[in-house]
Amino acid sequence: MDLYSVVCVRDRAPSQKWYEVFFGRPADEIVGEEYLWQVGENAWVVIDDRHMRAARVGGTMITFGVSGLDEILARLAAYGVEHEPVETYGNGVRHVEVLDPDGNSLSLAEPPAR
Repeated sequence: MDLYSVVCVRDRAPSQKWYEVFFGRPADEIVGEEYLWQVGENAWVVIDDRHMRAARVGGTMITFGVSGLDEILARLAAYGVEHEPVETYGNGVRHVEVLDPDGNSLSLAEPPAR
């Protein structure tokens, strides 16, 4: 099974730059007006600013399982990308929410070291 998570944005040009910072690289593919980042073997995040998506801007919520959370947050901070406070859950997972310029929620969750 493949997964395509579409993030609706107001304006693709500034969003593209923001997502390049978030993912640490340019889009892996461009299909028509959609920009795609591969985030897993069969998983993609897509940004889309077409007018038929306008009502959905800001409504996305995605959580990414990551390792090296502190390094990721330091890289984002170097580009001026802010985030909510890091929370540590009772099971040891460290979680932080990052909002894109349109208010879409991209959370990062790091499991505890083994």
